[in-house]
Amino acid sequence: MNHDVIVLGAGLAGLSAARDLAAGGADVLVVEARDRVGGRVEQRTLPDGRLVQLGGEVVGRAHSSYLGLVAELGLTLVPSYVAEPGRISRAVPEGVGAGDPPQWFTVDDARCHDDVTALFVTAARSVRPEDPWSHPRAAELDGLSVGAWLRSSGATPAVVRLWEIGALGLAAGSVERTSLLAALRKQAAVPSEGHYDYEDWEGLRVAEGSATVALRMARELGPRVRTGSPVVALVARPGKCRVELASGEALTASAVISALPVGPLRSVSISGVSDRRLASLRAQRQAVAAKFVAAYDRAFWREADLNGLSECEGVLGSTWPQTEGVLSALIPPERYGVLLGMPPAVRRAELLADVARLYGEQAREPLTTDLRLWGTDPWTQGYVTQWAPGDVTAVGPLHGSHEPPFYVCGSDQWVAGYMEGAVRTGRAAAKEALRRG
Repeated sequence: MNHDVIVLGAGLAGLSAARDLAAGGADVLVVEARDRVGGRVEQRTLPDGRLVQLGGEVVGRAHSSYLGLVAELGLTLVPSYVAEPGRISRAVPEGVGAGDPPQWFTVDDARCHDDVTALFVTAARSVRPEDPWSHPRAAELDGLSVGAWLRSSGATPAVVRLWEIGALGLAAGSVERTSLLAALRKQAAVPSEGHYDYEDWEGLRVAEGSATVALRMARELGPRVRTGSPVVALVARPGKCRVELASGEALTASAVISALPVGPLRSVSISGVSDRRLASLRAQRQAVAAKFVAAYDRAFWREADLNGLSECEGVLGSTWPQTEGVLSALIPPERYGVLLGMPPAVRRAELLADVARLYGEQAREPLTTDLRLWGTDPWTQGYVTQWAPGDVTAVGPLHGSHEPPFYVCGSDQWVAGYMEGAVRTGRAAAKEALRRG
């Protein structure tokens, strides 16, 4: 059967695109490799009724596309962990500290941190998020790492260490391997007075669970979504595109929207798309990261005036409370190999040992734990986009653009917030496809 549009991938991006296409009167089909929808948003319910988020959880007030979709679906936004009382924790080899400034700072370091942050925020104002390539010093800024820029701007080693532990806490990659232009672009997309203001970036969550956003869209789409259908080949031709599934089945459509992460997309044989467009797509990379979740009967860390938020130099990069008594954690790219090197039978205990170092021995006895190895999951092959020095230039201004009848969307095709990026680009791709008929 021929369709108007076939969407590859039933994550937030693909479902957002398909929902708008269907609303616009298009005959749309979504094909998804997994046996579920949602991609990097996923949840399960504990026996006591609490929802546990195994993927994306939080958004910020600047994430307008995601917030708008949540409202359309009749879901509820509530404050995230940012509203939790108590102090942040930091675990480094020298010990564990709580509160700000970090335990390794002096008064001079604190002053220096304020100065370089102000410089960074000011520099970001000169970058256009939608077109960083137009910056007069784009190549120069892209070739410089954030770490190198910090040192050239007079940052003390203690300040560089704080930026590094913060970057790894977000599992986006080391400041030594992050393009300054990419970092400035990200700051410009969600502007604030500070560097990665938690309230602006992560101050909200969906009360019904972030994965419910995907589940509700899939329910609306009904039989238009086919799971268990990996794509192996695509031919993009005006008026008649061909999508081949791993089963050998071939589907046809007038247009195709790819909502696949850049890693899995490299495994799809694509013809009919220009070499320049494919080279841009394939120049993108994703941070190889993992998520760990531990659910407890109560939030015992509060007893020590801690809020459950941490930045770490162990295997874990960070923790935060997702709901009452449930801690989330990220394992950043630089420590993913350490995680994979652990025999599977000891991973849980070793990760809980990191949590216990932060919050005490009670952390070793959770009700349940979950681990999602996004970096080696064949259908994600990574987490957020990782922009190494030179990558913004290598990907170029074709980033996120369409070559009808081939359209792209997904977290990788935007710059700030992977759930926002998925929804924003998914809806934009659908709008452009509908515009072109």
